[in-house]
Amino acid sequence: MQAETGALSCAPLSKSIPSLLQPRQPRTGQRIRWSALYGASSRLALAEAIAADSRLWLIVADDARELDPLQAELEFFLDGRAVVHAFPDWEVLPYDSFSPHSEIISERLATLAELPRLKKGAVLVAADTLVQRLPPRGYVDGRSFVLQVGERLPVEPLRQRLIEAGYAAVGQVADPGEFAVRGALVDVFPMGATQPLRLDLFDEEIETIRTFDPETQRSIATLTNVRLLPGREMPLDPESIKGFRRRYRGRFEGDPNKSQIYRGVSDGIAPAGIEFYLPLFFETTASLLDYLPQETVVAADTDLESSLARIWESIETRYEDRRHDLERPLLAPREVFIEPHKLLEHCARAARVEWQHFKIETTASTEVAPATAQQPDTDQDEIQNFATAAPRDLRLDARADQPLAPLEQYLCGSRWPRPDRGRITGPPRNAAADAARRRP
Repeated sequence: MQAETGALSCAPLSKSIPSLLQPRQPRTGQRIRWSALYGASSRLALAEAIAADSRLWLIVADDARELDPLQAELEFFLDGRAVVHAFPDWEVLPYDSFSPHSEIISERLATLAELPRLKKGAVLVAADTLVQRLPPRGYVDGRSFVLQVGERLPVEPLRQRLIEAGYAAVGQVADPGEFAVRGALVDVFPMGATQPLRLDLFDEEIETIRTFDPETQRSIATLTNVRLLPGREMPLDPESIKGFRRRYRGRFEGDPNKSQIYRGVSDGIAPAGIEFYLPLFFETTASLLDYLPQETVVAADTDLESSLARIWESIETRYEDRRHDLERPLLAPREVFIEPHKLLEHCARAARVEWQHFKIETTASTEVAPATAQQPDTDQDEIQNFATAAPRDLRLDARADQPLAPLEQYLCGSRWPRPDRGRITGPPRNAAADAARRRP
């Protein structure tokens, strides 16, 4: 292995090692507990199970900060054998008086649009995101619309349709969920897209659709059609606003016009923090689990129940601290979020995997063999202890002639096969700089 920039580089393991851990996969209604998974071996076990399974896997992380490294590790071990989707957190605290960034809303809507079509691979979500109520399953598809070259499209009806879909009219688009009209040119940054679009109209007909760079305004590519997702997770068309006003008046006492939330929605505007009033826009809401196939495998570490309990306690505390603002009355936690026991009941009906670092002491009846062995005919909880060990602490000396020598010795002595037996080196050494570093 040659590291030209100072960091180790190697080929993804999936190409050189077919299967190391052979993780068992659960059946519907069954729980398998994976244990003795040290270091990144839990990610390797998940990747091997996901690649070998025809079902979708939902992987619940304890915290939103774990999503990025978890996704990177899974994609490394999977090496293209399956797609990993991440459903992002709002990155705001419960009952905050401001909304998530438009890019986060864009990513969430793009994922919600994709979920009903997923049959295989993995979806990652943080535990505190899993408790959030979502729009009904058909909302995103039902509120999306397609624009194509040659379509007759008067500007004013398009402007109104974008506003009702939750898009904001601006002078120049920069973020997802914005649009601008300048004569016969309509710029729109679709939710779920990485680049804005420019619609060039000629006599109320779409002549061209092009992506462009919002900084330079230069065109990038020409499209024949485009699908526009809704601009928010709640609708702002007249009928939806009417339903919101009716539910708001039925839920809260007093003069609703004193509430900035009520006034804003009545004017067709999404006030900051509107996400915590989402249930007032719909007759029913959904959970992320409702968007997934019935046979989805749910995987989490063994602390999921305690994580959900901690999250719920934090939600209730913030509710009690903020519930007395008459201009911003709050929905109760169970109205905005899904109670932990309901999520756990849903998970209990699914095929489940729980993993932990330490070995679980087992009896012959609970210990299971690798996935290649015959599957026992029982739905009871089973345990699979893996043959992994905690990695050694390696002390690297940046001033040594071969600073990575301890790592090379460790890998050479390991029983795991390596794709390349070449020497591990750091970046090209500078003799003068080395001498200066060694000088007292």
